[in-house]
Amino acid sequence: MSLALTPAVRDALQAWLSHLAALDGAAENTVTAYRTDVVGFLSFLGQHWDTAPGTAALAAITQGDLRAWMAAERSRGVGARSLARALSSVRSFYRWLSDREGFDATVVLGARSPRFKRPLPRPLAEDAARAMISMVEDQAREPWTAARDTAVLTLLWGCGLRISEALGLTGADAPLPPVLRIIGKGGRERIVPVLPAARDAVADYLRLCPHPAARTAPLFRGVRGGALNPRQVARAMELARMSLGLPATATPHALRHSFATHLLAAGGDLRSIQELLGHASLSTTQAYTAVDSARLMEVYAAAHPRA
Repeated sequence: MSLALTPAVRDALQAWLSHLAALDGAAENTVTAYRTDVVGFLSFLGQHWDTAPGTAALAAITQGDLRAWMAAERSRGVGARSLARALSSVRSFYRWLSDREGFDATVVLGARSPRFKRPLPRPLAEDAARAMISMVEDQAREPWTAARDTAVLTLLWGCGLRISEALGLTGADAPLPPVLRIIGKGGRERIVPVLPAARDAVADYLRLCPHPAARTAPLFRGVRGGALNPRQVARAMELARMSLGLPATATPHALRHSFATHLLAAGGDLRSIQELLGHASLSTTQAYTAVDSARLMEVYAAAHPRA
């Protein structure tokens, strides 16, 4: 799909993306996704209108134009979830552009997103999470990589970190303090308590690691001393889950899901869990209530004498 833009819109698009990265703290992958979504939308408008869209044309967009875009996306196989994400990107661009250019963006900002069913998180049971960490440790080739992989997975399960957040730690974070200050998605900062087991696991790894823990260097290292690739962690879990007979959903991110689900099962409140996970919206965290309810129904069906 070719893209032809007026210089004003091209400059506006680049300024918006720079704003996302510099002021909103969006990650590089997030900025790339936003750009892809909006460029696709603008490309459609160029073909739909048979002319390069300028700021005046963008300000005059109609509901019919939006419906035509969404219909075209669906006709080429774009799912409801992906289309909802693209519309969210377009709304973000229009909100910024309308503020800068001074026009009413109600048509876009008020557009209804396609409905889709959010998949439930797939956590591991407590015994499965423990078995996973033990297996990953046992299958490692060297004692220091065994300690490293154990430390990473313990941070995911014990602190609810994303894999990118765990691997983003540096030597300046060692030894781990009782609480970590984590910068998560969207530049949102949160304070995460660090369990003694996680601090001990990282300490064991640092004691065995052959690479010096320089303050500015990654805390978790690959075999050659560079930053540990998240794919290596995922691969270690793939091998372990095959040995344990666990499903393909047993991934590094599933350990973060497990952190939230196990806290909820132990009586943690949703608002606190939201803060610990760094979710922007409580509705995201509420997915774990559905997981817990489903688990309770499974136990009920299996154990109740009249089930």
